[in-house]
Amino acid sequence: MTIKRKWVQYVALLGIGFIVYSTGFLTEISAFAQRGLLETGLVNPDLNDREQLSSTHTDAQTQPLVPKADFNFELRSSDGELTNLKAFEGKVIFLNFWATWCPPCIAEMPGINNLHKEMGDEVAFIMLSFDTDFETAKTYIKRKGFNLPIYSPVSAIPSVFSTNGLPTTYVIDAHGDIVMTHQGMADYDNREFRDFLKSLK
Repeated sequence: MTIKRKWVQYVALLGIGFIVYSTGFLTEISAFAQRGLLETGLVNPDLNDREQLSSTHTDAQTQPLVPKADFNFELRSSDGELTNLKAFEGKVIFLNFWATWCPPCIAEMPGINNLHKEMGDEVAFIMLSFDTDFETAKTYIKRKGFNLPIYSPVSAIPSVFSTNGLPTTYVIDAHGDIVMTHQGMADYDNREFRDFLKSLK
């Protein structure tokens, strides 16, 4: 192989790599690979025992074992409407922090969409996008045919929802307790998780 031919191949590979990266295909490819891991069931969320939460709500020093949600949090819907987390108070809430540039977020999205299809009337789903441009998130959801309610943050995110990475998911029960926090992707499209959500009313 001549040096010239090697250089042509090298430039071609760089060009393909640039196209994959710049068009967002790299995120989709990574998400597809990680979706296979989700299907193994090895990264299911760790669910607390609801009865244990009810009976041990405080410790010996009367400090809450289960953190309370801070509902003072303003949001903008995909329709441009302003709302806040307080509008969902009293409901079971599935709050997911995600972004289109995050492969694990994209990997778990189909499962969350399936969960929403089945339980959207019982549980308030809040998919909070961390994309710099909210239009990117809206375009992605539409392109994928998902029917998920997505929002962008308007006010500062309360410290009780602080996280070091995406995706992060919080489940808030009807009493305003944060009964589950899961950092990283997970498979929420399973009977155990559905039963968990149903137990929180």
